[in-house]
Amino acid sequence: MSEQAIVERIISDAEQEARDIINDAEEKAAKTLAEASLRAQRNKQGVEAEVREKVTGIFDGKAATARLDCAKIALGEKRGVIDAIYSRALAQLVELNKADAVFLANRLLSAYAEDGDEIVFAENYRFVQDVSALPVVREKGLKVSPKSAKIDGGFMLCGKNSDKNLSYGALLAADREEFQADIAVSLFKV
Repeated sequence: MSEQAIVERIISDAEQEARDIINDAEEKAAKTLAEASLRAQRNKQGVEAEVREKVTGIFDGKAATARLDCAKIALGEKRGVIDAIYSRALAQLVELNKADAVFLANRLLSAYAEDGDEIVFAENYRFVQDVSALPVVREKGLKVSPKSAKIDGGFMLCGKNSDKNLSYGALLAADREEFQADIAVSLFKV
């Protein structure tokens, strides 16, 4: 072999080896690129799922808050209606005619007065003389106070053992405590 042939052979082998190295590098690069692309795709899908989950959580939370706020508003309105009913009832009790007011007072005194109690009428009570003349007042030895109370109609009984608030407001408050749920059911079909 001539010197020229040896040099050409070395150059040819070197070129082949360079092509093999380049092919190897390109295959490794393609494989690395494919793996990176696959990892990126998986990461992207994971992030998208995480974002969907967070969006769903935020949406569900906001929806629950909105439902709760709506329920609070509705409850407030329902309470307002019941407040108006009891406010009207109080106004009607204060404006009772003589016969009804005296009848109610007689029933209350018969049921709640104890011997020797003192009756303290509301400032706006219009039938003090009529109630004072009831037989139950004499029978139980009740006293009529010269003072009046700042209550919303009706009267109070002041006794040795206890005082009883029989004002219209107190009677309606007791009624509301007992019957508010029933009234709400009948009004709002809850």
